[in-house]
Amino acid sequence: MAINVRKVALQDILYLRRLFLQANNFQIRYDACHERGWSDSYIVEQNGVGVGYGSVKGNNKIEDRDTIFEFYVVPAFRNLAPVVFVELLKVSGASFVECQTNEPFLTSFAYTHGTHLSSDTILFSDDRVTNLRPKGALFRPKAEGELIFKHFTEPQGNFVVERLGEVVATGGFLLHYNMPFADIYMEVREDSRRKGIGSLLVQELKVQCYLAGRVPAARTGSNNVASKATLLKAGLEVAGHMLLARVT
Repeated sequence: MAINVRKVALQDILYLRRLFLQANNFQIRYDACHERGWSDSYIVEQNGVGVGYGSVKGNNKIEDRDTIFEFYVVPAFRNLAPVVFVELLKVSGASFVECQTNEPFLTSFAYTHGTHLSSDTILFSDDRVTNLRPKGALFRPKAEGELIFKHFTEPQGNFVVERLGEVVATGGFLLHYNMPFADIYMEVREDSRRKGIGSLLVQELKVQCYLAGRVPAARTGSNNVASKATLLKAGLEVAGHMLLARVT
């Protein structure tokens, strides 16, 4: 048995990554790192045949690529995975693993090899249809040139919620994720929070995602209690967490 891990071009692992995406039918948070050139690709070979891959990105900086964030081995060769992972660590020089806990394969290695585990992000997927109708609130597309309140955490979205003649929330969805998923974002004006406005906005953005041929997903900080409650009320459910572990 000859196992080899070597750095290659992204195109050399795409056939394996298609299998990874098929096996993990959910939003991959760092999917865009590949096409943006923010990751290094490593192919895993047994006797010269590609049977898996690993992807490494920066933990805090784009240039400092020290974090394994994808790891896949073809099912027929999974018995080799423990040896392969150690070799990937050695060849790539990675010091961290950052994984989604709804992706059990890499997560298992984060727990097996990792120390100082931490999580700062909750991942959400769509769960159910809701019919929230807070009094006086209207969801609609943002009008061209419309005056919008100052945003502090999120960009201005293409959709708004109007209440008493004023825009009190905006939101939209990002498309730089693996198909067919989209990432919902929103911000509610401070004086209009805790009135069901945010949940209405997320509820209707979910509909817009589907009409655009996308499956809605979302994420928030682990300590953001209000955002978590808003997403759950709008029919999303917790799908997993982002987990960071030191592995050296």
